[in-house]
Amino acid sequence: MRKQSFLAALALLFAHFCFAQAPAPPAAEQLTKDWLAAFNSGDKPTLQSFLEKYRPSDVAHVDGLLDFHSRTGGFDFEKLEESTPTHCSALLKEKNSDQFARMVIDVEPDPPHKITKFEMNAIPRPPEFAIPRMSQKDTIDALGKQLEVDAAADRFAGTALLARNGSILFQHAYGLSDRERKTPNQLNTQFRIGSMNKMFTAVCVMQLVQAGKIQLSDPFGKYLTDYANKDMASKVTIQQLLTHTGGTGDFFGPEFDKHRLELKTLQDYVKLYENRSLAFEPGSRFEYSNFGFLLLGVVVEKVTGQSYYEYVREHVYQPAGMTSTDSLPESESVSMRSIGYMRERPGPVTDNKDTLPYRGTSAGGGYSTAEDLYKFATALENHKLLDAAHTDMLVTGKVDTGRGPDKYAFGFFNTNEGGLECFGHGGGAPGMNGDLKICPKSGYIIAVLANLDPPAAQRVSNFAANRLPLH
Repeated sequence: MRKQSFLAALALLFAHFCFAQAPAPPAAEQLTKDWLAAFNSGDKPTLQSFLEKYRPSDVAHVDGLLDFHSRTGGFDFEKLEESTPTHCSALLKEKNSDQFARMVIDVEPDPPHKITKFEMNAIPRPPEFAIPRMSQKDTIDALGKQLEVDAAADRFAGTALLARNGSILFQHAYGLSDRERKTPNQLNTQFRIGSMNKMFTAVCVMQLVQAGKIQLSDPFGKYLTDYANKDMASKVTIQQLLTHTGGTGDFFGPEFDKHRLELKTLQDYVKLYENRSLAFEPGSRFEYSNFGFLLLGVVVEKVTGQSYYEYVREHVYQPAGMTSTDSLPESESVSMRSIGYMRERPGPVTDNKDTLPYRGTSAGGGYSTAEDLYKFATALENHKLLDAAHTDMLVTGKVDTGRGPDKYAFGFFNTNEGGLECFGHGGGAPGMNGDLKICPKSGYIIAVLANLDPPAAQRVSNFAANRLPLH
């Protein structure tokens, strides 16, 4: 037996010994604690042995669970919510972040009490576990120390920026942009930003709304007159595309993987997916839709007569002073663009080049720097991109997302981080992660980019948001 397996087994035996000294807890509660001990071991034989006995259906997913362990660091048991002989609900906290989760287990009534239901879902941090607010200085000190720890553990590689009321308070780079050449990340390193492009697309659309060239209540088929699915084109409005309530679905999946490098223009995506049916009645619910934002980019092209890429450069990047942001094809050399690194399971990282699209789109996939994101946020708040009324319309939450108090506006999430109200957007895919939080009441702006898997950057931005003073 390997040393790690032996130590993990000892830990499980010790746990059982301790429980034996007190009245035995109900079976579901005991299995919850045993699952957590096996998962927290990070040891494949230990976890596999537990699953074979109590949850055989999950044995095939053991590598995925180990990958989950490597990203979270495991979980601390924080609170027992419900406990019966066959049902247990508990609150857990990730060891590597501030994130809370609710774990629910149902077991068979008879020994060996196999697990019949297992759920673990991320939840907003419960008020009873609120993190005390710090002073600005103490938050910056704590953030710097946390980043050093995360970088040393290879949980973070990238750049982080914190600003307030027009002044940058903290700005540092960590890790490597190219591991083969040992090239360090720098403040001007460009990182792929995934879905953060949606903020730029939403600004483009609202500029055209402000100019009277687009009406939010219009169906998108008014502008895309040759769209194949006439039912979808006549029902789904521009506003519903902006709020992910149109039922237009996603484009990632087997078809995307098959045609990944053939999808070179926004119209190429339309041709591949335009015959699909609606996923649900438009306006009936929120369901994140990359294809919806792809369509918004095509609308921009039809209305302006420019390519989406030309329009966003001219009307967003240039007026905001964003000189390091774009969506050039992956085949073109971009000297400061970092290489993304992904870890599909515990072990060495590999680059993400075989997962990347031909180029970014209006739905996501471009690249930027933390300082350019800060410039974008500042330009937005100073009404360099939209007037005050349309800026307010852009960033004010409109629909529930199903993630606690979060709401979705037009290409922006509205969040409340323990009282710190912000708007912004994250982005993530294998080997890339980013997050921008703009907090107008407190004056803070947080921009974090990473060339590692999610939640490398969002973990850092949340750490800062959970501790900064509210005023």
